[in-house]
Amino acid sequence: MAGKAPRTARSIAYAKDLLDVAAMPRAQVDALLRLAASLKAKQRQGTPHWLLPGKTLGMLFQKPSTRTRVSFEAGMNQLGGHALGLPVGDIQLSRGETVADTARVLSRYLDGIVIRTYDHAIVEEWAQEATMPVINGLTDHSHPCQALSDLLTIHEIKGRLKGLSLAYVGDGNNVTNSLIEAAAKMGMRIAIGCPVGYQPDQHVIDRARIEAERTGAAIEVLENPQVAVKEADVVYTDVWISMGREREQARRLKTLAPYQLNGRLLQRAKPDAIVMHCLPAHRGEEITADVLEGPQSVVIDQAENRLHMQKAILVQLLSSKKGMK
Repeated sequence: MAGKAPRTARSIAYAKDLLDVAAMPRAQVDALLRLAASLKAKQRQGTPHWLLPGKTLGMLFQKPSTRTRVSFEAGMNQLGGHALGLPVGDIQLSRGETVADTARVLSRYLDGIVIRTYDHAIVEEWAQEATMPVINGLTDHSHPCQALSDLLTIHEIKGRLKGLSLAYVGDGNNVTNSLIEAAAKMGMRIAIGCPVGYQPDQHVIDRARIEAERTGAAIEVLENPQVAVKEADVVYTDVWISMGREREQARRLKTLAPYQLNGRLLQRAKPDAIVMHCLPAHRGEEITADVLEGPQSVVIDQAENRLHMQKAILVQLLSSKKGMK
C-alpha cells in the first residue's frame, strides 16, 4: 500500500522552486529533513512509498553527473513516478528555441524539472517562465540539493544542527556558497579556510550574515586553514578544479596545496569530528586517501543521503503541480 505524505507537508507555504537554500523558509528545510529521514527509514524497512504515482520529472543536464542524476532518477522511480532525460542536443533548445517557449511547453507535459547547468541565470529564467517546479541540480553559483542532503547527514550523526561548527577548506565554490546558506539557516557556525581570490561569493556571505543574526549562526572567512578547522565538529572539502576550471589546473594546484585536508589538519578539529566530501574526490589533491577512507569519513553515507533528500524534495514540490501563472 502506498504511504501518505505527512499532513505538515501542505500546511507550510513552500516556494514553488528550489534554486538556493537562502530562498527557502526555515520551516521548509525542517520539513525536508523530517521527510527525508522518514523516506530513508521506509527504504531501509523495505516499505513501499509510492508518493508520486503518475508524475513525470524532466532532467535537463548540461554538465556531467553521477550522484545528482542517479539519485533523482532512482528516487523518482522509487516514488512510483518516471524520470525523463532531456539531452540538450536532442531538443529544440540546441537549435535556438527560447528558454521561455521551452519552459512553458514542458510545463504542460511534466510535473517538474531538474536543471544542471553553468550560469545560474539559466535556472532563474526557467523558474520565471515555467509553471512547474524547477529544481537547481547544480550551477556555477550553487548546489542546494547537496547542502540539504549534507544537513541530513550531519543531523543523523550529531543529533542536531544548531550550534555545531562546520569547517570548509579549499576552493570557495558553488558547494561552499550553499553550505554557507544552509549553516546560516540552521544556526550553525561555519568557518571557510581559503586563499585570497578563492573566497565564496561575497553576496552570499553578506546575505547569510543577515540570516545569521536571526538564527544565532556565525560565518567566518579565513585565510588560515588551521584556524578554520580548530575545534570543528565537521570538516568538509571539495575538488579544487571544478567543471569549467580545467585551464586553471596548474595554478590552482599550487595555490590550494596548503589547504589539503590531511591527517595533520584534521587533528585540529574535535576528536569526534566527521569528514565530508561531496565527491568526486581527487586523492592526493584536496584530500589524502587516509582521511577520505579513514574512520572519521562519512562520505559514502553522505552520498547515499543524496537519494533520500532528493526524494523528499520531489515529494515536497511535485505532490501537487503548482497553479498556472
